[in-house]
Amino acid sequence: MNETEVDLQQWTDQLSKEYFGKPFTDQVIFNTRLRTTGGRYIPSKRVIELNPKYLKELGKEEVEGIIKHELCHYHLHIEGKGYKHGDRTFKDLLVKTGSPRHCKPLPSETEKFHRYVCTKCNQSYRRKKRMNVSRYVCGKCKGKLRKL
Repeated sequence: MNETEVDLQQWTDQLSKEYFGKPFTDQVIFNTRLRTTGGRYIPSKRVIELNPKYLKELGKEEVEGIIKHELCHYHLHIEGKGYKHGDRTFKDLLVKTGSPRHCKPLPSETEKFHRYVCTKCNQSYRRKKRMNVSRYVCGKCKGKLRKL
């Protein structure tokens, strides 16, 4: 399932024509340095960068959603409309094309977190570093924490 850059370019162009009715004439690449996101659109270069880990771990369906999301940024930017996440035009186009607002977290990345829950109010916490539950309490109700 290793997509080459040419296959990725053709796939993106096909999705652009199918969902937006316009060709994708710029560049789309895999960027292995992306860590916290599935993809990004760089307006100054008119380049879409995708995280190859999503293709490997979550498959083509998830990557298709990421490409559609980035194409929303791309086409709105070219048309001179609001292309940022907070803009109404962007949100409307996401709904119209069936694109996801956020991508799913990578399974390999979610394992790196420690999860805690309050025994009193069920408030959950996600931490990168492990913590001593006997020294800390819930910030909401001061109840005891337990590790999940």
